[in-house]
Amino acid sequence: MAASRHGDFGELLALLDPDVVMRADDAAVRAGASAEVVGARAVAKTLSGRAREARLAMLGGVVGAMWASDDGRPRVAFDFTIVNGRITEISLHAEPAELQGLEWTELSE
Repeated sequence: MAASRHGDFGELLALLDPDVVMRADDAAVRAGASAEVVGARAVAKTLSGRAREARLAMLGGVVGAMWASDDGRPRVAFDFTIVNGRITEISLHAEPAELQGLEWTELSE
């Protein structure tokens, strides 16, 4: 999260698998996300400097990230698949019906 928040492109590349895929659901796409971004450089470019408001969180018992409104309502949940210490897949979920029942707890970084 810190690498993305601070636009540390090199650190982002180190965290991402070369073949990483980032996918967004329809609601996230309507909000401006790309439906699919493939490859470490492309994903790092997409994320660099954009996670200023995202927070590390437990999402239904799994570590991920959450962007929430000022009143604490979830807006976008980020799921990460990690293999051999590198992120291989990132999924963005912004469908209100899916987020409505999601239990999440912010984690300290």
